[in-house]
Amino acid sequence: MNFTSLIMSVRSFDWRDIPALIKFRNQSVFLDSALVLTRGPLMVPGSLLSYIAPNVGVQTSVAISDESKQKLIGQSIHNSGSQFSHLTFLSPESALDSLGLPALLENLAKHSGERGALRLLAEVDEETLAFEMLRQASFAIYSRQRIWRMNAGANEEKPANMWRMANSRDLIAIRSLYNNLVPGLVQQVEPYSTQNPQGLIYYQDGELLAYVEVKYGHQGIWAQPFVHPDAEDVALCLFNLMQNLPYRGSRPVYICIRSYQSWLESAIQELEAEPGPRQSVMVKHLAVAQKAFKVFSLPALEGGHPEVSAPMARSESK
Repeated sequence: MNFTSLIMSVRSFDWRDIPALIKFRNQSVFLDSALVLTRGPLMVPGSLLSYIAPNVGVQTSVAISDESKQKLIGQSIHNSGSQFSHLTFLSPESALDSLGLPALLENLAKHSGERGALRLLAEVDEETLAFEMLRQASFAIYSRQRIWRMNAGANEEKPANMWRMANSRDLIAIRSLYNNLVPGLVQQVEPYSTQNPQGLIYYQDGELLAYVEVKYGHQGIWAQPFVHPDAEDVALCLFNLMQNLPYRGSRPVYICIRSYQSWLESAIQELEAEPGPRQSVMVKHLAVAQKAFKVFSLPALEGGHPEVSAPMARSESK
């Protein structure tokens, strides 16, 4: 039902919304690919967590038509200290063209901003209503991506491992690789984290040529590669990675290829991976960047007042 002409109210999720959330579980749009592919939708557990422990960074909000009482539910997650929050789902999809969506997104943005987030992110398939509605809600595209699925299982005989786990000593090399490969527009939204790297690295002749960020979940493994164009036989490198990926077990591996690394897709195809739909990676800015001017106070000379032209070093009269 479209209720664009009705008055809306927005509030935080509570126990009264559980039946609606269960009803909408197969009518939802998921906007955090890494989360849903590695850990599953987590709609009900995440929403209950936001209700029981609202300070953990999970915010679930509900927009309600004051006349029809129809609900539109959305959720965002903000990790403490992060510069951005991420939309996780909107539900049901049939209500995304209603007046409830702008009000719901503003509520989630408000909560994110109060936690210190500067941006609100979302990943959405381009051939969907959600994509058009997010654009109308001031979300802008800053990159595109396609997710490839590597089927579960690996050969019993593993080749010699060309990769190793990254550690804090690799941080400078990884940051340099990231800065050289990732466009400035993307870096403004997703600056490289200063925390310890979570992934695997590949060196050749003492030079870092590839870093793969890895996220683990009970339903799958997420891998996002950053590969230098000088790397040789990329298909072999990625095959070696898949065969030696730590703790893989029988879980599928999802490889996220951003548009600025699209040349990797031919190598991924050689591994017989299954391509997903193209997605837009979108951002809604929650703050306006401004230059900060630092005020420098000049020391008083001989007990008087400082002059604009006074030197920084104190002088004495003989």
